[in-house]
Amino acid sequence: MQVFRGFHHAALATPSAVSIGNFDGVHRGHQAMLALLVSEARHRKLASCVLTFEPHPRDYFAAMQGMPDLAPARVAGLRDKLAELERCGIDRVVVLRFNQQLASLPAQDFIQQVLLDGLHARYVLVGDDFRFGAKRAGDYAMLDAQGLRLGFDVARLNAYEVHGRRVSSSAVRQALASGDMTLAASLLDRPYAISGHVQHGRKLGRTLGFPTLNLRLAHARPAARGIFAVRVHGLAEQPLDGVASLGLRPTVDDSGRVLLETYVLDWVGDAYGKLVRVELLHKLRDEAHYDSLDALTAAIAADVQQARAWFAITRRHTSSSRI
Repeated sequence: MQVFRGFHHAALATPSAVSIGNFDGVHRGHQAMLALLVSEARHRKLASCVLTFEPHPRDYFAAMQGMPDLAPARVAGLRDKLAELERCGIDRVVVLRFNQQLASLPAQDFIQQVLLDGLHARYVLVGDDFRFGAKRAGDYAMLDAQGLRLGFDVARLNAYEVHGRRVSSSAVRQALASGDMTLAASLLDRPYAISGHVQHGRKLGRTLGFPTLNLRLAHARPAARGIFAVRVHGLAEQPLDGVASLGLRPTVDDSGRVLLETYVLDWVGDAYGKLVRVELLHKLRDEAHYDSLDALTAAIAADVQQARAWFAITRRHTSSSRI
């Protein structure tokens, strides 16, 4: 899969089938849309192309209003979004920086400059609630009318439901915020995960007897927060069990920086610089502030014990289900 920042690239000159959206989480609804996009692209002998935005447009507008809390919590960072788009078989991803210039671009100019001149779109697939252009003036009806006039096909995929529940990024955010990791996994069609390169930290976990892998998140408002039983990929041939804290570390840090700290059970090694993927499988509890490092250490020890118990029960249940 090729990834482009912006659309002014010679490699984008060949005709494409395009889907447009934020694709936060690349959930099952997104996957259904992308499967259709790939199928149409192959049938029409076009390159399948996803057009997405960073930052999220709602992040941008919230920042412009000086009200960052209005921005949605993020399900996934750009790295994980790109990995899932590649898994869906997409040929190209174009990441547009959402800024004042793009926000003020009239809908008609977006069609001409971005879709036609930039991406050479011959087929455009959007969701049922798709809006675009300055002041969100463009919609499916306008896009379809312009497609007829300018010579590209337009299609729309209606809401995707599982067991009567609409699958959306908002639904995934709600599941993660409530700690319902089973529901989140059902909506995503995979365990919720965060990936990144392991970075050096303050080594406090090592001092407390629980050395951690530290992943920094680029966005300040992750959809999930708390203490989790996790599975870590990328350190050994098989995934490893662990306990992770995702959040602000209120006992030891007042910087406001979000960090994913993972203690890997029964593993010792050097992970710095390695790319790992941490699956958040079960929420143990919310973050808490402790009055002392001794109290924090005791809480971590209790979390480790709970996680071990959860993994043991899960494995017993899995084994009995196979018999």
